[in-house]
Amino acid sequence: MVPDGVGILLASRLLGGDIHARVTGTDLFLGINQALSATPAGRCFFLGSTPDTLEKIRLRMKERFPLMEVVGCYSPPFVPEFDAEENERILRAIHAARPSVLWVGLTAPKQEKWIHAHIHRLEVPIVGPIGAVFDFFSGQVHRSNPIFQRLGLEWLPRLLRNPRHLWKRTLISAPVFLWLVMRQKWVVAFMR
Repeated sequence: MVPDGVGILLASRLLGGDIHARVTGTDLFLGINQALSATPAGRCFFLGSTPDTLEKIRLRMKERFPLMEVVGCYSPPFVPEFDAEENERILRAIHAARPSVLWVGLTAPKQEKWIHAHIHRLEVPIVGPIGAVFDFFSGQVHRSNPIFQRLGLEWLPRLLRNPRHLWKRTLISAPVFLWLVMRQKWVVAFMR
């Protein structure tokens, strides 16, 4: 698990964990690509988004990480869940490309669920669910101001820019997550 959001940091503090800093999907993406780009193992595959976005990512990768080989891109259909045939097509494309890292941008939690369901068949050393990073890296969407990033409020400008798409995840999932964390804290306190 990568502590991408401020909620993970809060949960760690409340539950006595030792996570002290955020690692955003963008930081993870840039760091891993930088590290792998200087090695023969630098082979990546992008799963998700549109063909146009994937092409922009491919071009940007050549500029930013010229030694990192983009060995494949796959733009699946925009459906809530892939059927068995589509999953097989995706897995065949990934296997044929033999990447050292698979970047998945299907939006949360779809990408995490897809990875969890297929991790045993992926045969890829590094699998990163990075969602919005596809849009950021391709240049189609700008990241929030660094002030919002440092304050752990990177979600706020994104919500204001795209409320129809993000309101449910932000305004419903976050309070539910907080409630689950608090419930766990009370259970642990009660068990002592």
